Amino acid sequence: MLYKAYELQRSMMNASSALASMTADMLNHERNPWAGIGPTHMMASALEVFAHAAAPRGKPAFGLRVIHVDGAPHAVKETTVITRPFGDLKMFTHDGLPKDAPRLLLIAPMSGHYATLLRGTVERMMERCVVYVTDWADAKYVPLAEGIFDLDDYIDYVIGFLEHVGPGAHVMAVCQPSVPALAATAIMGAEKHPCRPVSLTMMGGPIDTRESPTAVNDHAVTKPHVWFKHNVITTVPVNYPGEGRRVYPGFVQLASFMSMNLGSHMMSHYKLYQHLMQGADDSADATKTFYDEYRAVCDLPAEFYLQTVDIVFQRHALPKGEMLHRGKAVDLNAITDTAILCIEGERDDISGIGQTKAALKVTPKLGDDMKQYFLAPEVGHYGIFNGSRWRNSIAPVVEQWIAKFEKKAKSRKLTVVA
Repeated sequence: MLYKAYELQRSMMNASSALASMTADMLNHERNPWAGIGPTHMMASALEVFAHAAAPRGKPAFGLRVIHVDGAPHAVKETTVITRPFGDLKMFTHDGLPKDAPRLLLIAPMSGHYATLLRGTVERMMERCVVYVTDWADAKYVPLAEGIFDLDDYIDYVIGFLEHVGPGAHVMAVCQPSVPALAATAIMGAEKHPCRPVSLTMMGGPIDTRESPTAVNDHAVTKPHVWFKHNVITTVPVNYPGEGRRVYPGFVQLASFMSMNLGSHMMSHYKLYQHLMQGADDSADATKTFYDEYRAVCDLPAEFYLQTVDIVFQRHALPKGEMLHRGKAVDLNAITDTAILCIEGERDDISGIGQTKAALKVTPKLGDDMKQYFLAPEVGHYGIFNGSRWRNSIAPVVEQWIAKFEKKAKSRKLTVVA
């Protein structure tokens, strides 16, 4: 019933958005003698804000066409190199990169938003690296015949993607995938897998949510596991290819996130209204662009979501040494030669300070010279991987870390080839 109710509400909102947009256009039309005057302008601006807020949104495109490196423009090449039911692997490169440029696997969150949320991350890291991105699928479009997708499958996908990228690669995990990325690194380390990452950067990840718990963490631990199964999991309706699949809907995740900072989101839309009234088109467009991405949500497979709640947020299995993969213990002691960089934001209200840094404590066999921690001042969760502070303050730290171990990366690749 939850999904059906949402579909009904979405249909009504789509119609309302279209009507509001048409009315705003008529009020602003150059042939309207009252256009831009007093109440007409106010009504047109208010309708435009509503139309944008209620508009339907599908999967956004990365849309990266040209990248500027040291002032020189380069055409971006985007390629899908692996296609799998629950997620593809995309590759981004440009002709300004040297043939031996570092290769970076960027693991996007499977947390309700598309991988395009990391567009700014890709664009910045692509200046010096060949960037591979996990492009996770919207579960409602995956036919039930493809089977389930859980946390074990997620880890297997990461390992498989690393095998495609090849020996000597670097990994960056943003937020939620920090846990499966660290687990995959341990599994590959225990096997001495030739494609285990040379460096692993984790940003705002919930490695140990017992550290500085946030409202998100509190919500996960104050309710029993069965509550999530019965209250936020629903079935995909008949009008989607994934009909019958059990999912955690993206619209529920979006509602949860927006309710956490409802005042801030309301103020953002009020400022959008003010910018439209003032004719500040650039500022208005910037706000619209952010919400176009923020409101574009996708569904998560129920098995993956419920396992994540249980293993990551309720039992803290990985930092306690109790996490299993395919029935076998994930031993973090096996991480001995993958350099780890942990990055946190001072104002992160999703993953509190210390949650990502915990990875440095639970990898005792890794030398201190292969560990680093960076706390980004005055940066919230989104700002860790997007925006001016990411581009100018955080990305250089990641680039320096990758460069520090790139010589080792080349050595490992040559050894495997030999």
